[in-house]
Amino acid sequence: MYARERQRQIREILSSSGRVTVTALAEHFAVTTETVRRDLDQLAAQELLVRVHGGAVPRSTTEVEPDLDSRRTTHVEAKRRIALAAARLLPTDPRAAVLLDAGSTTAELLPHLAPRRGPVITNAPAIAQGALVHTELEVHLLPGRVRPTTQAAVGSATVDAVRALNSEVAFLGCNGLDAEGFTTPDPDEAAVKSAMVRSAGRRVVLADSSKAGTRHLVTFARSTEIDALVTDGALPDEIHSSLVEAGIEVIQA
Repeated sequence: MYARERQRQIREILSSSGRVTVTALAEHFAVTTETVRRDLDQLAAQELLVRVHGGAVPRSTTEVEPDLDSRRTTHVEAKRRIALAAARLLPTDPRAAVLLDAGSTTAELLPHLAPRRGPVITNAPAIAQGALVHTELEVHLLPGRVRPTTQAAVGSATVDAVRALNSEVAFLGCNGLDAEGFTTPDPDEAAVKSAMVRSAGRRVVLADSSKAGTRHLVTFARSTEIDALVTDGALPDEIHSSLVEAGIEVIQA
């Protein structure tokens, strides 16, 4: 097999799996590890992937994570429409517990919490502070180390606290989504999101369509683990179809 064809196949494998290793590729193509390393180096030089220890990852998994202030000013109208549609998924019982993940889109749910009387639990200090204007709410701020980039509490204390909860619904954000699932660049945030997925009776992801078709370093939920995705009207048809096939209710605001 010529190097160009092998490199094309490497890109296809990387796109579907999210990561490749030198040893696995050498075995797959029946070539030496030196040959694979040379292929990966050439693809990296063309900015088609990023080399990591022992293999490579897609460029999208290593993009700089935007901070919260930057995300608050992007796709604002879409996020507000998404939050309005997501508010219809709030429990009918106003005293039911609601988990709110940190994020600029989940924060747009705050105005829709006014009629509620039950616990609102979040790992975002900014969301907790915003929820306090609704004086009837029972606001819980999860413990943990606060990441400067996203202003989200993370770490073992956060994960342990979430695991002890039984919430009616969790509203989550993500950095990337595709047919396989939902991803984020940071392992600590992924651990908290995964814990929220497992502790909630219903799991709802809020994400505008700019997140579609991208995959970041850590998967926090497979498609089969999410009940609903609330997004905008620009979600690609193929991703929409694959998510519906996985059993997700896709709501386009």
